[in-house]
Amino acid sequence: MDAITASDLIRLFEAWKQLFAEQREFLIALDGKVGDSDLGITMAKSFAAAAEAVAVEGEAAGIAKLLRTAGAVMARTAPSTMGTLTATGFLRASKAVDTATSLGAAEMAAFWAAYRDGIAERGKAKVGDKTIIDVLDPAVRALEQQAFNNATLSAALSAAADTAEQALENTKTMVAQHGKAAAFQEKTVGLQDAGATVGALILRKLSDFASA
Repeated sequence: MDAITASDLIRLFEAWKQLFAEQREFLIALDGKVGDSDLGITMAKSFAAAAEAVAVEGEAAGIAKLLRTAGAVMARTAPSTMGTLTATGFLRASKAVDTATSLGAAEMAAFWAAYRDGIAERGKAKVGDKTIIDVLDPAVRALEQQAFNNATLSAALSAAADTAEQALENTKTMVAQHGKAAAFQEKTVGLQDAGATVGALILRKLSDFASA
């Protein structure tokens, strides 16, 4: 597809809902290695609630309002650390595309830059801290480069998802600086970060959706 409309966005949230229902047990196990094992539950609950809320809102609400609705519902449904960060990302992204009637490559780059910045500020995380930011930051830069080169939406998102997955692999070399994982310090080396895994999963599903 050339761009994601409000109607597409509703279907995208349904796809994300299905994704995190499928990945629930995997994320619980991954998070349990150095966390508190609630990540899979948090993501499944938050995206299920968001998908239902945007479907009720309807495409007439427009892209920005749908994103605000998703973020607000996520914050209420899953008030854990990752739930709050994900909600913050969508709320911040809604402001970046406030007047957009569809999301092409340029709008998508602005969307994810705002999403990244919102999470970084709320979570007080930076690149190298072994968090979702270590996936989002290079993915955003890939998106921005693709948009600058006038790439199609599907090509831009494919590049971002590929970059995110490579960045996720790179988190295995890092030492965790945030959350319960930080208490394990050097024991976190060799493990891919659970939050970064969520980021890579979101971006790959988005890429697949846009390419379908």
